Amino acid sequence: MITIKNLKKSFRTEEVETLALNNVNLKVEDGEFVAIMGSSGCGKSTLLNIIGMLDNPTEGSYNFAGHEVGGLKESQRTQLRKGNLGFVFQSFNLIDELTVYENVELPLIYLKMGKSERKEKVIKVLERMKIAHREKHFPQQLSGGQQQRVAISERLLPIQN
Repeated sequence: MITIKNLKKSFRTEEVETLALNNVNLKVEDGEFVAIMGSSGCGKSTLLNIIGMLDNPTEGSYNFAGHEVGGLKESQRTQLRKGNLGFVFQSFNLIDELTVYENVELPLIYLKMGKSERKEKVIKVLERMKIAHREKHFPQQLSGGQQQRVAISERLLPIQN
């Protein structure tokens, strides 16, 4: 579960301070799907960077699965994020030198999962995403939609049951 209370984020330079988020409150229950929408420059990416533990808020509270995230150091955020959150960026950030299978397998290697368990999970998610027939292809050999399914697959794996 995600609970955000009175979240603020500001960016400062020598000359100007920009308030990107001002008193944001949000609660997302386990299994709930949420869309964050708004006009360009309204703070959507900033909010997602904080929710994704890529950045800390300037003020306010962010609780993820019982952990207060707001004041964590980068290494602590990384440990909490690993295996719990996944991202699908607008540019899919697949590794060009790795096959579809290897791109999807990579997060499981970071989690130190055994080879046979990794193989079972990777094949299962590739089949679920209807991309298993492309497991030996490289990202540049795929359509945009196929690349997106690979990106979703690799983010889905560590958190799927």
